[in-house]
Amino acid sequence: MAPYDRLRTDDGAPQLETATWWYAAVAGEASDSFCTRVRKRMRGACLASVLLLAVVYAGLVLTATGQRWENAVLTGRLADETLAAAHAANRTLQHITLSSLAAALLTLTVIGILRRRSLLTFAALGTVTVSVCLAELLKRHLLTRPDLADAPPHLMPNSFPSGHTAIAMSVMFGLVVVVPYRKRGLAVGLCALWATAVGAYTVAAGWHRPSDTIGAGLLVLAVACGLLALLARRGKLGPARRRRFPLRTLFVTLPLCLVALGGLGIGLVLLVDSMFVLAPGDPHLPRLAYRAGQALAAGASAAATLLLLGLLRHVDLDARPVPYRLTGSVTPEEPGPFPPTPITRYLDVEQSRRRRRGAEHTR
Repeated sequence: MAPYDRLRTDDGAPQLETATWWYAAVAGEASDSFCTRVRKRMRGACLASVLLLAVVYAGLVLTATGQRWENAVLTGRLADETLAAAHAANRTLQHITLSSLAAALLTLTVIGILRRRSLLTFAALGTVTVSVCLAELLKRHLLTRPDLADAPPHLMPNSFPSGHTAIAMSVMFGLVVVVPYRKRGLAVGLCALWATAVGAYTVAAGWHRPSDTIGAGLLVLAVACGLLALLARRGKLGPARRRRFPLRTLFVTLPLCLVALGGLGIGLVLLVDSMFVLAPGDPHLPRLAYRAGQALAAGASAAATLLLLGLLRHVDLDARPVPYRLTGSVTPEEPGPFPPTPITRYLDVEQSRRRRRGAEHTR
């Protein structure tokens, strides 16, 4: 609260319920307060995602225990899956190519052009582009995977974070940004299960480890929250109408909650069993580790989607800011630190007219 933003408590002047008259006219505190809260929320979520990303990388990539567990996941894939299921996972991931990425970017652009929302279009395209570029930059140049577990050569290359998961999650988050508020649930419902399945398929096909999928989801969430924080800083969003969407809850939120809670819960239990309970030479270890990895990959993707939807709850990205409304009497005699503006002069003129009308009515 600013030093001049206070209520009048003396008996000589009427009280204002919200703020002083000059602060309302010049600073516009109420129109910025919602954007400020959303900006702080998005900034905190972005920093928390980056921190969790570092924790996942340090725990599963830079430790011998984590590397042994993920190597057991890739080994257990061959013992747990059938050949037909492995081929199905490979065929699904082969559709995620540069051409499909270009088609997704074109779709986001067309939606933004039809809605005449250039800023939201740039935000959606930036979510996909920045996420994919960061994933490739981190995987190929910045992050390494040291050999701490004496793994065979085919398990040595670094694959953190997953590019396929980053593409799927970023396209879904781009749709969340560019579609209207009323259609947000439909967009998530069409893409959430697909994006979650892509994360699980990367583990099933042996293309990525569980940490790669979890790290990619956190990376895309950090990028999306960072761009939304910039939109909130520019004041380009507002509160949405508080309407209930029972179909969205039934067909989108509830399945995502079940996948997130079930995947993370079962995955963590199996992770503890396979990493700390079973002996390193136990024959059941690879299969148990593989099941834990798949559950964690699916649960983490669903949890990231739910977190973004929760952060954007009752937030309309293309709504106009709420104008400031004075709820008390205006007292032009109250001093302020700013010089008179056209708005304050207008308020002075209106107050003088009311006084003259009151005097004439009394006569």
